[in-house]
Amino acid sequence: MPPGSAIDLWDRKQPLERVVDGYQVLLPSNGPITASVIAAASDLRLIQQPAAGTDNIDLAAARSRGIPVCNAPGPSGGAVAELALFLMLALLRRLPDARSAFADARIGQPIGREVRGRHLGIVGMGLTGSALARLAEGVGMTVSAVGSRRSDAEWERLLREADVVSLHCPLTAATRGLMDDRAFSLMKPGALLINCARGPVIDRPALARALDGGRLGGVGLDVFWDEPWDPADPLYNRPDVVVMPHIGSSTEEAMGRIAAIVAGNMDRVSRGEPLVHRVA
Repeated sequence: MPPGSAIDLWDRKQPLERVVDGYQVLLPSNGPITASVIAAASDLRLIQQPAAGTDNIDLAAARSRGIPVCNAPGPSGGAVAELALFLMLALLRRLPDARSAFADARIGQPIGREVRGRHLGIVGMGLTGSALARLAEGVGMTVSAVGSRRSDAEWERLLREADVVSLHCPLTAATRGLMDDRAFSLMKPGALLINCARGPVIDRPALARALDGGRLGGVGLDVFWDEPWDPADPLYNRPDVVVMPHIGSSTEEAMGRIAAIVAGNMDRVSRGEPLVHRVA
């Protein structure tokens, strides 16, 4: 964009439709870019997602107006994979209970479990899933994986064998509610679930039933069904749940790589040059 162009943060107290007019580039992150938002942005020239997922952007509406949509699919894969591994470790070492023990000055509690020797099942072998596989093998885990074209037999085998299931698939019609009652019923008793994909990949009521019934040993979440979430939600305050505030890609290194893609595409659109990582 030209020197002196305005760059502003969205005040979530205001409907997005009321504030987008006059802006040429939108960086949605987790904000919903609906058809009405796109229609209200009369000067819009680019929707640049500073992340991989575009499920919160109405791609059809953007296409109908000829507005290009781009993402940044690669830079945060390693960062998200590291957070997924952290969530596994936090569950295995019972981080919520450990915080309570620290507050009560109880030495040596709780008794946790080690990650080495456990079987990790990865759902989605893109950049993030592949990076997690390498990390997990490096700490002594056995790894198996299924991709977006998994067969029923592959899916069921992964659920039955994995001590930890980690989700890294996009949110699509096929993956919405993927982790449902049947999926939880196939998992090992006490197995763990990690979600660094999108909240609705997990059926929330089914998750609550699996935790309440003791079928699931715990869940680590960096993504949620509604964002921002309600911190007082009882689900997020259970001792078998570890939550992070959607910080999978929030590292200095990943942000630097993402910024380079975003700035590059902003420069390209101002010059009328082909864009990188265009999805619509």
